[in-house]
Amino acid sequence: MIPPLNRRSRARPALPPPGAAPIFAALGDATRLRIVARLCDDGPLSIARLSEDASISRQAITKHLQALAAAGLVISRRAGREHLWALEGSGLTEARRYLDAISARWDDALVRLRAYVEDDGS
Repeated sequence: MIPPLNRRSRARPALPPPGAAPIFAALGDATRLRIVARLCDDGPLSIARLSEDASISRQAITKHLQALAAAGLVISRRAGREHLWALEGSGLTEARRYLDAISARWDDALVRLRAYVEDDGS
């Protein structure tokens, strides 16, 4: 039996977890996304290392890191005269959980659509 496709029978979309909006806003910037990827690949890095081969200034890198930190995606710790920046896994885990929930709902919708289309041809 195919579930009805009217609006009332559909489950409501999953609400984003508290704090998800700043995470997605921070990751929505291409420069910040590159910084996250670089920290993922290379581990904790200083601003000097992050600004190597970058087309923006160290000050701009610093502002992007502060935005990522405010969203809970990176943390810094002092190492001598420098601050090393590293990924904060809990922020990324929260974003992933929400995206996985959306993906599961999308998969369910596709299964229902396929069943409806296949049944319609009978």
